[in-house]
Amino acid sequence: MRKLILFLTLGLIGFSSSAQELPLKKEPIFKEGEVLSYKLKYGFLTAAEATIKVMASDVKFDNKPVYRLVVDAQTSGTFDIFYKVRDHYDSYIDKTDLTPYFYQENIREASYRRQDKARFYQDSKKVVANKGTFATPTTQTFDLVSAYYFSRSLDIAKLKIGDKFKLNYFLGDEISQLEIQYVGKESIKSKLGTIRCLKFSPSIKPGRIFKKDSKLYLWITDDGNRVPVKAEVEILVGSVTLEIKSAEGLRYPIGK
Repeated sequence: MRKLILFLTLGLIGFSSSAQELPLKKEPIFKEGEVLSYKLKYGFLTAAEATIKVMASDVKFDNKPVYRLVVDAQTSGTFDIFYKVRDHYDSYIDKTDLTPYFYQENIREASYRRQDKARFYQDSKKVVANKGTFATPTTQTFDLVSAYYFSRSLDIAKLKIGDKFKLNYFLGDEISQLEIQYVGKESIKSKLGTIRCLKFSPSIKPGRIFKKDSKLYLWITDDGNRVPVKAEVEILVGSVTLEIKSAEGLRYPIGK
């Protein structure tokens, strides 16, 4: 449940090419005060809600200023009665290159509890977490929260349909790699109106949640904000859809 909510909520569209790193835009396309709200639907029922925030922080890492990124996710309605979820995530990222310095999570799902912290040392290619030190393959390794904001600020102007990219991330005491394919453009109806979007398909691992042939699709606004507005995936029983509810504090007008 934790990975399902986090993967869909963050709308993973990270790009770190195995051949070369895609360049960042001159400045982040998000700003402090941005708040995005989503609902996670199982069939026609709202199963969970999530909020993603960009916050100011007085904390510095390596004497550098950072953004504090905060994600809160919780079940709702009937799902909250039978399987209560209260998950909280924090990520502190460099204001210039947008890579993470520090990540922490507080997971509360039914009787399951987990608290973890991870310190990223990008130049040394390592992550120091609760259960040890993990070597990373590149100097760009992310937690899933920072991956989301980093990817939004990449310059993908030259991206072509069918292009694939890879992202390295730390989750659940291991370094994993995600492959993402650019599918094309499509207009999506949402709470924010009908918006022209870029469509992506990240790879997913089959297991207790996903089918062997499950496909995850994500739609992000084809504008200056690159906000995820929808995600959908088939699971072992039924399908799950993520839909945006509201967007506040955006740097640019939506759809422009």
